[in-house]
Amino acid sequence: MPLKSREDLKEFDRDALEGGYIYARADRLSSTLANARMSKAILAATDFSGKRVIDLGCGDGAYTLELVTKGGAQSVLGVDPAAAAIGRANERASLAGMTNCSFRVADILDLDTKSESYDIALLRGVLHHAEDPGGALATALALAPTVIVLEPNGNNPILKLIERFSSYHRAHGERSFFPWTIEKWAQSAGGRVAFRRAINLVPMFAPDGLTRVCKVVEPGIEAIPLLRDVACGQYVFKFER
Repeated sequence: MPLKSREDLKEFDRDALEGGYIYARADRLSSTLANARMSKAILAATDFSGKRVIDLGCGDGAYTLELVTKGGAQSVLGVDPAAAAIGRANERASLAGMTNCSFRVADILDLDTKSESYDIALLRGVLHHAEDPGGALATALALAPTVIVLEPNGNNPILKLIERFSSYHRAHGERSFFPWTIEKWAQSAGGRVAFRRAINLVPMFAPDGLTRVCKVVEPGIEAIPLLRDVACGQYVFKFER
């Protein structure tokens, strides 16, 4: 991912070296359920079966391998500028014996869109870290005719407060955008909105009791258009060029 500063990049490398990203830890119920909901939404947004996929800003590859194991992708390339994260991602692929998943250190904006092409490009939680989010989305659309984007819900007032006051969010450059802002970037790059949906009611770092309550009521909240647009934690988009 093209990060907002070299300090942001240091934070992500440090996370990778110190046991992995906190939001992907399996020992926290809220993170496990929230990430599972995000993965389900991404895989439901388009058909990954038999496709060549590039996972832009893949981090340590925690969810990249799912595109093959659960989505049926033919091959996946994960790219990220954090070298320590890519090292962890390569370890994951090697341990899983997955030869159709590869990873390399790269910034999205440095990719050669003239010599590389894929069926699907994925941006999972990347744009809100980007110095040039519109440019990152434009690169994704140049690399693949279908782009799936998952981002924090900029309509959620609680999320806005967390971004302002959470030391973790400040250290990692966390911010969220209104969904129509992301759509505008895509349209400026020649993409059209094929799908958009607010998903997931479970806060990433919530206590277990609150997590269980949120998970129970989540399907009902997601089914109510105006309510889900404010209450849910993420948006998933499908753009086509």
